[in-house]
This record gives sequence, structure tokens and C-alpha cells, in this order.
Amino acid sequence: MSYRIIGDSCTDLPEFLKEDEHFKLVPLTISLDDETIVDDNTFNIKGFLSKLKSSNSYPKSACPSPQQYMEQFDFDGDIYVITLSSALSGSYNSAQLAKKLYLEKHPDKNIEVIDSRSASVGQTLLAYKIKELVEKGHSFQSVVEQVYAFRSSMKTKFVLESLEILMKNGRLTGLQAFICNTLNIKPILGATPEGTICKLDQSRGIMRALSNMAKIIEKDVVKPQERILGIAHCNNYERALFIKDEILKRIPFKDCIIVETAGISTMYANEGGIITAY
Repeated sequence: MSYRIIGDSCTDLPEFLKEDEHFKLVPLTISLDDETIVDDNTFNIKGFLSKLKSSNSYPKSACPSPQQYMEQFDFDGDIYVITLSSALSGSYNSAQLAKKLYLEKHPDKNIEVIDSRSASVGQTLLAYKIKELVEKGHSFQSVVEQVYAFRSSMKTKFVLESLEILMKNGRLTGLQAFICNTLNIKPILGATPEGTICKLDQSRGIMRALSNMAKIIEKDVVKPQERILGIAHCNNYERALFIKDEILKRIPFKDCIIVETAGISTMYANEGGIITAY
């Protein structure tokens, strides 16, 4: 079978999918103190976090150009593109323009651009679902329909040490991030069905917030025995194991994958941040 799954670089892949020839990532870039950092396999998470701590400014991201996506479309097979939520980035719009331009010259090409309405490991679960469906022999149209159904049922939740970068970049409209940081109150955040960020609850201290996030997941998960739990961590594998145990002692997910954040997810999650999707 001939297919390619293209993610923007906010798609945090586990090692076994990074090595899969069907997967390609198109990098976003990060600007910090007049330096441009490409979010590809050269990204150094510890080096970036060190620069972030010593900087007096806030990083900003830039989405891939349509041309960068189009370069990955030159492939003899079906194309599936997964992007960071369109409510948080221009990556989806860029990929859609790339599709439009490419189809003008290759009208018979199968290309679907999917707005994850999530980020990080949420994008990963969508990519994994596509792989699973294609390899079961589903047609292009059947895969697309089932992936959108899966997206509608998928949930994303996260707890971060700091909300400053999300707030400074306009991603937390209406949330009192500065108050939460001052009082060591950690919000439990989630993705809305439209892909924006909403507050679900809050706790004093991050470990308590993580435990409470596990309880919220227990209340809203549907048919966990048919679902994979995805966990992304920003330079804190021990914390990822903690939340994995907190969730799995309550909920019988069929499997669990843990990934480390790449550049864009690291920029927003900051050190110690935890993202879950299921």
C-alpha cells in the first residue's frame, strides 16, 4: 500500500513512528532573542529550555510555508496531513493552501488536510489512527471519514508549570494565567471541540493537578478499552510515568504511549509540562 502521513512538527512522534517510512514532519520555526530555531531533528530540548530560562523575551512560532508542504506531496500514493489546531496556529491554513495549489496541477491526487483541533500527542494519536486504518485496507475516503469521527471523540487535557508563554502569545484569552502562577495554582486545561483552550479545573501544586486531571479523565472517557492513552512530557519522564500510573490505575486503556515534546510543544508546555490525549 502506498500512503504518506505528513504532520507539522507539533506532532510529537514516538521513536517507532519516527522510523516509519510513511511518516514525514514539516517543521515550524521558533524565534527567540533574534535566533531562529528550526523544529526538526536538530532541535535540542535541554539547550532550548536553558535559553528560555536565561532570556528576558518570549519565543514566538512561525508555521511552515505552503511550499514546504507541497514538497512532501510529490509522492506516488495517498496523502494525509495532520496539523496543530487551526485555532492556535496558521499551519492548517498553510497546508490547505498547499493542497489547493498542488491539486491545480495534479487534480487526481488524494490529499486530505486534517485540523487536529488538538496539539502534540493528540496529533500523534490521529496519525496512528490513520496508519491503523490504512493498513487494515480501508479506502482513502473511508480512512478520512473514520479519522474525522475519531477526532470528534478524542479529548486532550494538559497541566503546565507555567502559562506565561501561552498567555503572551494570545492563546489563553480570558484565563487569569498571572493569578494562577502567583498563587501556585495550576489549572487543568483542555481542548474544546473547536480546538481552543478551556479551563476544566484547578489545584494547588502541579502533582495534585495531575492527580485531579486523572480523575477528570476517568469521568469523561468512553470505551477506554478501545483507546490508546497518549502522554507527552517536556523534559520530565518521571512525571509522565506518574500520570500514566494515576490514569491506568483508574482506567483500562488498551495501550499507552509516552513521547517527549519536540520544539513547538516544548515552547508552549515549558519544562515539566504534561499533555494527555485519548
